[in-house]
Amino acid sequence: MPRLYGFEDMAYRRVREAEAEGIRAAASRRLAQQTFSAITAWMSEAGYRTTLGNEFKPDVLAGVLHHPAIAGLMETEDGELVDSGGPRIIPVADFLAIRAMRTVSEPDKQRGGQREYLLSGRLSVCGLCGHTLGVTPSNAGTRGHRCLPSSAQHPGGCGKVRINADLYEKYVAEQVLGELAKPEVAELIEAARDELLAQAEELDKQVASARRRQKTLGADYAAGSGMSLAAYKSADKELTKLIREKSTEARFLKQVKHVPVGSVPDLVRWWKHAPLKAKKGLVVLLLEQIAVYPAASRGSRTVDADRVAFTWRQWGAAEEPRSA
Repeated sequence: MPRLYGFEDMAYRRVREAEAEGIRAAASRRLAQQTFSAITAWMSEAGYRTTLGNEFKPDVLAGVLHHPAIAGLMETEDGELVDSGGPRIIPVADFLAIRAMRTVSEPDKQRGGQREYLLSGRLSVCGLCGHTLGVTPSNAGTRGHRCLPSSAQHPGGCGKVRINADLYEKYVAEQVLGELAKPEVAELIEAARDELLAQAEELDKQVASARRRQKTLGADYAAGSGMSLAAYKSADKELTKLIREKSTEARFLKQVKHVPVGSVPDLVRWWKHAPLKAKKGLVVLLLEQIAVYPAASRGSRTVDADRVAFTWRQWGAAEEPRSA
């Protein structure tokens, strides 16, 4: 039986801090009313993996966030929650609030299309504070992106930017297809894709190197190298962070492998029928980042250059900057 995510042991007494960090972040997003599907999509982008090394799925994450041990609790035979004497990864009040959100339809028994986001992950950032936008449905259930407000588990966000995903995706698609229609850009697509895939391959090598260093570090400490426990934990934490960041960047770039090579006679028609992974790949190929700013007025249904700023990707060191 696999151990519970966030703990080193089956008794839930020793916390694995690198995983506990993911639990705190996921709990913060759940308390902000994000769906499990949205949270797991973010966790995949951020490089968090289950104890078996797989990407999180909504039901798996729900099992972790609903487990009493993460709040230092245990459940009696009568279903009563009592203090277990173990460490608390998240506060008891937060755990109880998350549990109270459970419904018979959880986790996320929504229509598949409602959970799909073209511009999720690190691509979309808040234009005011620079933090990555989360995917958060509105109170009416429509898809949306939001800058989460700052909290202890999710520090730094300003919470001042929200945008309707349908309008946002439509505007970005128009700009991307317009850019791709330029002959000078279309000619570079295949070379650009190969360039980004080469970057991803180099990142994979760096990840493999860091994993080897982490393994050696653990072996040296276990063999009594004289390294203090504090020094070992610090070095291990830094390597874990590097591995997660490099892995996330590599996965982000690898999305371009789904971009079709060769001329596409009718770009608009292709876009309407293309699979989501191909659309995402094309967006990643052309754009480094999209900054989203607040609407001019509350409830605005307008998305234009005043709200969205593009950072177009530059291919090759010698290439002249391109404009949209």
